[in-house]
Amino acid sequence: MLGSNSNQQVTCIACGEKVAREDAREYDKHGDRWSREDKTFEYLCKPCHRDCCHQNRDGLEETLVAADAGRTDHKTFLRQYCELTADNTGLN
Repeated sequence: MLGSNSNQQVTCIACGEKVAREDAREYDKHGDRWSREDKTFEYLCKPCHRDCCHQNRDGLEETLVAADAGRTDHKTFLRQYCELTADNTGLN
């Protein structure tokens, strides 16, 4: 299944550890890891993958992008994220 990638090393996006590809779990930020055409995956080591919340995350990536995740300071991101999620849940 992994072919020539079986000896590949990948970096866990959560902890930064390098692990063998076969000891990692694929992470697709769009939540659709089954649609593989033209995709590049990021990886989580097995311990970090176990620690992740495996709840449905429909719309999460779009909300993070709209809140400027990774592009703004922490306080601004949290304020924007809270505003967006409050709007989406009718809590506003």
